[in-house]
Amino acid sequence: MDTHPPTPDGLIHHPAPAETSVWQKLKKFFAPLAVVGVLLLKFKGFLLPFLKFFPVLLKTGGSMFLMMWVYANIYGWWYALGFVLLLFVHECGHLVAARRVGIKVGAPVFIPFMGAFIALKEAPPNAWIEAQVGIGGPLLGSLGAVVCYFFYPLTGNPLFAALAQTGFLLNLFNLAPVGFLDGGRIATAISPWLWVIGIGVIGVLLYTHFNFLLLLIFIFSLPRLFSLFRRRTEEEARYFEVTPAQRWTMAVLYFGLMGFLVVAMKVSQVRL
Repeated sequence: MDTHPPTPDGLIHHPAPAETSVWQKLKKFFAPLAVVGVLLLKFKGFLLPFLKFFPVLLKTGGSMFLMMWVYANIYGWWYALGFVLLLFVHECGHLVAARRVGIKVGAPVFIPFMGAFIALKEAPPNAWIEAQVGIGGPLLGSLGAVVCYFFYPLTGNPLFAALAQTGFLLNLFNLAPVGFLDGGRIATAISPWLWVIGIGVIGVLLYTHFNFLLLLIFIFSLPRLFSLFRRRTEEEARYFEVTPAQRWTMAVLYFGLMGFLVVAMKVSQVRL
């Protein structure tokens, strides 16, 4: 017996069966996605340039945020932000220098406690170009540290002094003429025999203050060091050919920047 009363039109209307909870959940989940999909299709011409660079933003931005999170748990968010930005400025120096000489490079990638790097998508054709790409990072990175140093007296915030000192030290360390460090790349256009001095310095530091990062630098620098003591092929000999003007230009930039950073380290320690 039907218990539903008739309506004014004389017919008995049965209520629609209730939607299952599963179907309701699916609708709630897919409805926003459908809206987003329609918007993407509608504005694909406008969004396409941004979507093209999304993987780059994910790789660089994601690794930057990961490094900031790691260092923030040790030193606090403001110092972590400044430190990662100084690294980013340093890597941008390599990027600009590489683009200037026509070398294709990847986006910067950040690794906590290891630093940051950009991958060369093609090998430099000669030592002069390799050295230019190598010194681009310390030049721009040192400028970033100088900016932090001048913000300290303007704001009175010791955070900027600490960041300046860190930036000077970071770029000075990278000028060590060892293997894949910036100084090792710069040394290819001055004298590859500088690698011997660099590996000696790293060895002394390892003996007096053992550090896992120093150990990795030491190990991965050995192949290039050993290459000095074997006969070079004709192609390798051509790679290291630089003009006297190029050698002197790079030497002035390299040793001048190194001297500046040593003085800047001393001054920033006094101010701090």
